[in-house]
Amino acid sequence: MLQKIEELERRYEELESLLSDPAVLGNQPEFRRLSKEHYDLSSLVAAYREHKKLVAEMEDNRGLLAEPDPEIREMAEAELEALGKRKEELEEEIKLLLLPKDPNDDRNVVLEIRAGTGGDEAALFAGDLFRMYGRFAEANRWKVEVISASESDLGGFKEIVALVEGQGAYAKLKYESGTHRVQRVPDTEAQGRIHTSACTVAVLPEAEDIDVEINPADLKIDVYRSSGAGGQHVNTTDSAVRITHLPTGIVVACQEERSQIKNRAKAMKVLKSRMLDIMVSEQNAKMAADRKQQVGSGDRSERVRTYNFPQGRMTDHRIGLTLYRLDAIMAGDIGEIVDALRAHYQMEALKAQSEAA
Repeated sequence: MLQKIEELERRYEELESLLSDPAVLGNQPEFRRLSKEHYDLSSLVAAYREHKKLVAEMEDNRGLLAEPDPEIREMAEAELEALGKRKEELEEEIKLLLLPKDPNDDRNVVLEIRAGTGGDEAALFAGDLFRMYGRFAEANRWKVEVISASESDLGGFKEIVALVEGQGAYAKLKYESGTHRVQRVPDTEAQGRIHTSACTVAVLPEAEDIDVEINPADLKIDVYRSSGAGGQHVNTTDSAVRITHLPTGIVVACQEERSQIKNRAKAMKVLKSRMLDIMVSEQNAKMAADRKQQVGSGDRSERVRTYNFPQGRMTDHRIGLTLYRLDAIMAGDIGEIVDALRAHYQMEALKAQSEAA
């Protein structure tokens, strides 16, 4: 492991030199590629350099243990204990940083939320979830753009699809995929009974053109008039677009823009992202067959989280995390949950890596 880190440190130093080379500075695609590689290595190199510095300091303090002055020895022992703890923390951090990076982590996200069991109440909860993710995106300075939405009669969503654009969007949101269950008393419930409803959330990395090739002959494209909010434009032009990928049966629709061309481009983005997700899922399934557990599979069939409004409680069932601050969570304060999930799946990946070694 040490040899690997030293090689990566040398590569980091080489990148620093290359990034100041006039030939690279004049080549923007190459400069961006090398800058990203440099950024990806920066945390690991910083942790490794701090670790080397700590080891040297610990060696110096061990030398002080032979001093005749008891006060100096006591100070050296206290310093050694503190340095030892930090050294252990750094070693765990370095192990995590050495894990293979998910190539999709820096991508934008296609976020899909669909109302499940529970009728109107499930649709209202879908709206609540969309607002929760929207506020979390705002806190991270990400941009959220609605691609398609099917509203319910009471103001929620039967289905809503949006593009979330920003640094690290997929890395932070990828474990949100799954069935989200809500327990609360609906506004329409006269007797005050608690109802249980559910929504499914899908988080897909936005596909790039190089990821997915689609044969135009495999597409059926329909245009029709938009429906819903939109003023004079609604029902006057055939701007809405529905694309069907015939081999897979995937159907994507978009009617948010006034331009048919823009709606078609957005619908193609979602189609490619869904097809990329299928490809990745198939690859993961093959890998899972070769080991006991598929780490971070994001199986969407499982219930991942429950939001209990009467108790003000949120429970993530995958990691056993329970928080009693549901109002703040629904207002977009989900950073603690996101961090806990990432830490859990990183540890699972470390465990799988050590078992495979």
